[in-house]
Amino acid sequence: MASKLPPHFIRFKTAYPDIYQAFEELGRRVHERGSLSERERRLVNLGIAIGVGTQGGVHSAVRAALRGGCSRDDVEHAVRLAITTIGWPRAMAALSWIDDRAAEEGDDEP
Repeated sequence: MASKLPPHFIRFKTAYPDIYQAFEELGRRVHERGSLSERERRLVNLGIAIGVGTQGGVHSAVRAALRGGCSRDDVEHAVRLAITTIGWPRAMAALSWIDDRAAEEGDDEP
């Protein structure tokens, strides 16, 4: 399923294709190097996005996690693990962002 990307992201990608391609290549190389499985890498990225508290980052990480073999429960578990570190309000915000993307991916079961 195609994701709707934010307009500002599309504008940047169009205006600076060389920078975007370099960014994508760096991401690909970092993702492929190391001992973590695809599923583990996706959950780590999701946990980082949750911790940083970026809605766009969580949206992107959720899409990647669900497409990379993680279940809805896996991504929600990442939020539950974050509650004692980032606090209840920020964890609940992350959970709402997961709801946004899980519904987009066709996994709207809470």
